Amino acid sequence: MDPEHSALSVQPGIDAPPSVSAAQARRFREMRRRDPAPEEFVERILAGDRAMLSRAITLIESLLPRHQDAAQRILEGCLPHSGDSLRIGITGVPGVGKSTFIEALGMHLIEDREQRVAVLAVDPSSQLTGGSILGDKTRMERLSANERAFIRPSPSSGSLGGVTRRTRETVILCEAAGFRNVLIETVGVGQSEIAVASIVDFFLLLMLAGAGDELQGIKRGIIEMADMMAINKADGNNLDRARAAQAEYRAALRLFPPSASGWKPRVLTCSAQENTGIAEIWDGIVEYHRLTSRNGYFAERRLAQLIDWLEAAVETGIADAYRCDREVTVRREALLKEVLEGEVSPSKAAAILVDLFLGKLPRPTPQPGPGEGGAP
Repeated sequence: MDPEHSALSVQPGIDAPPSVSAAQARRFREMRRRDPAPEEFVERILAGDRAMLSRAITLIESLLPRHQDAAQRILEGCLPHSGDSLRIGITGVPGVGKSTFIEALGMHLIEDREQRVAVLAVDPSSQLTGGSILGDKTRMERLSANERAFIRPSPSSGSLGGVTRRTRETVILCEAAGFRNVLIETVGVGQSEIAVASIVDFFLLLMLAGAGDELQGIKRGIIEMADMMAINKADGNNLDRARAAQAEYRAALRLFPPSASGWKPRVLTCSAQENTGIAEIWDGIVEYHRLTSRNGYFAERRLAQLIDWLEAAVETGIADAYRCDREVTVRREALLKEVLEGEVSPSKAAAILVDLFLGKLPRPTPQPGPGEGGAP
């Protein structure tokens, strides 16, 4: 059959336009050809370069040992330029509309308050594959397209507390890049969510009305640490239920002891979809900042956060060193086989591995290779 008259022949079409501009593509190729020095990272971050900020965060989140030195130098260069921001943790039950709310709040800060905002969105990682969807940029279309906003979705990678293992460091870089409002969207409500309190200045708990017994639907510890509760989706037929839930939460909060900050937690209603109540929530956050700055609680909390950061960094460093210890890895494989065969208990195997890691047990002597004095 003549190829020109075959239905299977490829017909000429139009060339697809490039997905990025030629200038952007050239700049990306230049960046990929060389690995910028830490000093260049810091300089570009301080200038507000969002692309370089994103690359620096990727470097800090890396588990590769060869990236750690550069990551620490970048962090130390940015640290003196950080701290001048409001760090706000936002959490809520699944389906409460965290992403929609954060986009509404972010656009309010940009358009009405003329401020810049960074969003650190933590997505839960799969316990089976370790993968994560990281779809927050898709859900926050308007905010992600705005030049005054920076959205960084990161996988939780098994970390508890609704944050990643490097969230604190990421906050420092965002502040150095000039973002005076850092919103941290956490994985969800749970007992381990309390860990986020050691990172943020203000904790906002989003709730739904009409989803069951409101006061039993969340942990007491979450309510105790919340500086504000917002009943989202307070619109349409759900408005009356939202107001009823608001009254219930206000009554419940009266039973809690006074906060050390001197702030009385508030319960507000809002609709991120209809953009109502967002300004009132932000006004409350600003009022909290003003009050705690005057009475010294804000500075005291920041100092406590540095201590928590130190302790968390020590724990992370020990865990990383343990995982990278070759002798421990080899011994672990052997012990794991014994555990599975019932020859040794998991607790006993763990004690052996810990003692080996801490140097309390003799490590195997390296065997000489060919030409190193060993047998021919």
